[in-house]
Amino acid sequence: MRVEFTREADSMAETAEVGIDRTQVKKAVQALQAFLKTKSTGDSLFLDDTQQISLLFTLWKIPPKAQTIRIPLPHGQRSDTEEVCLFTRDEPNMTSDQTIRFYKKLLAEKGVKNITEVIPYKVLRTEYKPHEAKRRLLSNFDMFLSDDRVRRLLPSHLGKHFYQRKREPLCVNMLSKNLARDISRVVQGSYLKVTNKGSCCMARIAHAGMTADEVTENVEAAFQTVSTKLRTKGPVIKLVHIKTQMSVALPLYTSNLNHLTALDEDQKVTETANQEAAAKKLAKKNKKTEDVKKTEGTGEEIPQLVPMGTPSKKPKLEKTPKKKQLEKAPTTAGGKKGRKPQNKMNKKGGKGESKGKRRVPKLK
Repeated sequence: MRVEFTREADSMAETAEVGIDRTQVKKAVQALQAFLKTKSTGDSLFLDDTQQISLLFTLWKIPPKAQTIRIPLPHGQRSDTEEVCLFTRDEPNMTSDQTIRFYKKLLAEKGVKNITEVIPYKVLRTEYKPHEAKRRLLSNFDMFLSDDRVRRLLPSHLGKHFYQRKREPLCVNMLSKNLARDISRVVQGSYLKVTNKGSCCMARIAHAGMTADEVTENVEAAFQTVSTKLRTKGPVIKLVHIKTQMSVALPLYTSNLNHLTALDEDQKVTETANQEAAAKKLAKKNKKTEDVKKTEGTGEEIPQLVPMGTPSKKPKLEKTPKKKQLEKAPTTAGGKKGRKPQNKMNKKGGKGESKGKRRVPKLK
């Protein structure tokens, strides 16, 4: 345990000491700006402020668990033209229009100017229920925020497209005293989603309307936060590139090959630990088999469980229900009385006729 703790501390110290070369970053940013200048149509350098500048991180190995890292940036990475939507809870004893007016007034009092639309939970649940309405909502806004009191209720009403495009809403504490500062940190900051399905991940750190110095400062801040907050042992970051949506990835940082020896050592330690665990399991199994053989060799009879005799139940006599008896009685009476009177008359008439027609002996 002490060895593992010291190794983790050494890895954290290595990641803290690792830095990125500022001159290399500035050269890459200037080259990226030159590329964007050739693609721009106007005279100014960055007319299209919506062009996103991102950092591409390549890790040495796939992390064991998924992680989301928040990256505070010294310069805002979103332009003023981008629209932000806020999902709020339903205030008691208020209609949806009254809640919208209440939260807009609250944001104005706190000095929040980044949010362009407020949508209560009830409006989201009713008006944006169809699939087309959800997709329209996703395309109308660039970023989504949510009150932390209704955050857990949103996934079932937003749909899968928000999560496929990684546009799910970020939490904000609406009861905070410094609401403007918290919202600006979330809006102007960035976040990195590290998955356990691959070794590459990307974070947005600037836009096309920023200067080269601002972009370099954001790159340095993002690199330091990611290298310290990643939950992996040993060396973490292998490569770092900067790119836009339509440009080539330009290299900023390449780790030393000396990290390969540390990775090999980590792999050897894990293999030895797995082998020791497997050996312990085999030893336990062998002990159990030996104990069973010893008991069989001594000849001791193993007591067997005999099922207890259950008391025999007397067979129940089938009793005809009362309803069946009542049904049978009228049928028999009806069968006797149900003879047609015509038949009687016919029988009587037949008898009379037979009696009336007596045979008279013939006289010779």
